[in-house]
Amino acid sequence: MKYRFILSVSLVLCFVSTMISCSKVQKKPMNIVFIMADDHASRAISCYGSGLNHTPNIDKLADQGVRFTNACVTNSICGPSRATLLTGKYSHINGFMTNDNTFDGSQQTFPKLLQQAGYTTAVIGKWHLVSDPTGFDYWNILPGQGDYYNPDFIDNGKRVQERGYVTDLITQKSISWLQKQDKNKPFCLLVHHKAPHRNWLPALKHLNDFKGVRFPVPANYFDDYAARETTAGAQEMSIATDMADGYDLKLNVKGFPDSIKNLGFDNWKSRMDAEQWAAWVNVYAPLNDEYFAQNLSGKELAEWKYQRYMHDYLSTVQSIDESVGEIVAWLKENGLYENTLIVYTSDQGFYTGEHGWFDKRFMYEESLLTPLIIHNPASPQQKAVCTSLVQNTDFAPTLLDIAGVKVPADMQGVSLNAMLVNPAKSVRDAVYYQYYEYPAIHSVKRHYGIRTDRYKLIHFYHDVDVWEFYDLKTDPGEMKNLINDKSSQVIISQLKEQLDQMRDKYNVPALDDELEMGFTNVAHKAVGVNLKLTYPPSAKYSEGKNVLTDGTVKTLNAWHPGDLSGWQGIEGKDLEATLDFEKPVKADSISINCLGHDAAWILLPKDVVIEVSPDGKNYHKLSMHSSPYASYSNRRIVRYAAFAGKENFRFLKIKAVNAAFLPETHPAKGKPAWLFADEIVVR
Repeated sequence: MKYRFILSVSLVLCFVSTMISCSKVQKKPMNIVFIMADDHASRAISCYGSGLNHTPNIDKLADQGVRFTNACVTNSICGPSRATLLTGKYSHINGFMTNDNTFDGSQQTFPKLLQQAGYTTAVIGKWHLVSDPTGFDYWNILPGQGDYYNPDFIDNGKRVQERGYVTDLITQKSISWLQKQDKNKPFCLLVHHKAPHRNWLPALKHLNDFKGVRFPVPANYFDDYAARETTAGAQEMSIATDMADGYDLKLNVKGFPDSIKNLGFDNWKSRMDAEQWAAWVNVYAPLNDEYFAQNLSGKELAEWKYQRYMHDYLSTVQSIDESVGEIVAWLKENGLYENTLIVYTSDQGFYTGEHGWFDKRFMYEESLLTPLIIHNPASPQQKAVCTSLVQNTDFAPTLLDIAGVKVPADMQGVSLNAMLVNPAKSVRDAVYYQYYEYPAIHSVKRHYGIRTDRYKLIHFYHDVDVWEFYDLKTDPGEMKNLINDKSSQVIISQLKEQLDQMRDKYNVPALDDELEMGFTNVAHKAVGVNLKLTYPPSAKYSEGKNVLTDGTVKTLNAWHPGDLSGWQGIEGKDLEATLDFEKPVKADSISINCLGHDAAWILLPKDVVIEVSPDGKNYHKLSMHSSPYASYSNRRIVRYAAFAGKENFRFLKIKAVNAAFLPETHPAKGKPAWLFADEIVVR
């Protein structure tokens, strides 16, 4: 009896132990839905308190989770931010420092680690990393930036154009993928929206959402950039002066319905069908007629442009909020909400008129800070606010940690899981930032810096050497550079020391190593393509190599002003290049850079012609535009570009017409002029 009792107890204990063990094994890991918009400013989300618009669905997510008010990015630009999300590493480590880079898909990413742990993974929407996605069981992405209306999607390698509005299509595809998942297996879905990226095309149903609304102009909209002339004052992202009338403001010429002329790179109308375009004309034609009738100038014109920008930008945000609502509703209806981590964020912040700007890039607050809202059903926190400093390097470790997957030691971020339980916790006392994409569009100088809970120190470099220091408590708008303020020198010295320590900690390359390169690597369709030149180039500058399709773009380096290597130079003759792709290709854009350096007898071309042909016999001339690419002292680079649209071609012909002889105004008048070109980029 005694032994039978002991045996019975032992069996019961064993059964209970087995049940406990099985319950641990059978507990399903947390599902993950990660929703990321593009260029969504915190100021354009109502729960962040600006009062500009109402985003009820994103607000509800914040009511049921934690809203972060000091979430920072490491590099405020689209591609690099996405690479950091995937890897948990800074740009210089993951290799994607600018939008001209190509993401190395063979490296470690959090989706790959989730796959290894049994998750089904997918990414739908904007990718913008050039190479195809890896680490995903399913991917359906937009090519490049994508289009708002009737966009192309690349569905696991197959490119298809679909009718509709891009935000709605991404939402539908995301829900469709969710519907196909095995509810007994954990999933991770990345929903990556294009909106509200430039050029802010709202859905038809939202074109009139802010009709008659006049938004308050930011207090520093007319910033004069005093003591910041060579940094903040040198950019080309001013609403008043740098927005394209057509592309950005939808204002081509009087009589909007009758004429659309290319201003800059206005190819957006071609994606709309007749019905969609008619709806746009119905809304914008009378507004534009009213604008032309006013004949505005000066301050009034600058303020009008701000209002048009904000109407378009915020109307584009409306569809994003609807998307969040639809996805959350589906999760609830299908019994998955209580076991799904939901994250809402943006790839970076964005300017909504602060300092007079649109776009991002700078380390100033509006583009450094990104919205971040996390709903973790396992956490008791609701409507919580976390004011501690976090970064987008933390996203990958957080998702892995919550999924129960070990965070690799080489990831440079930290898990925010503990902050979802206790929002008062802190994981760091400062963040490090670095921006590399200069010279390039918008002309924001390269810079790096440190931000603490109160102070910010920034070093602008490359073709300048300028430091800026801000006290965010007394100057939240960052209008007064205190770098020379005597009372601030102690804290500035401390921050410089801490900044050096952070650069060491994160293995940031020395500036000498970064700047001496002077080249930017670019992946595109013409790299390595068979190329013929009508006239032989000089071997003096290109070292006898073909530099027009070698995948590197020459930039200007202030530290080596006399360096002309890496250019294809031709004396006294035109550059005539023909490329044979050997099979039909399609490209959104074709471009070539040319150098102007009068003192070195190098003149910009008189004309650039780009032609394409399916057979090498019948060529079609493309419409051209040019734009500044870089400038320093008396040297400048101009990019000449054309849009190929939907046309398939095999042969590409580019002719840059040499000025032939130096003009009468030149000290060496009558001598042959040089034409310098670099990299024929086909994308």
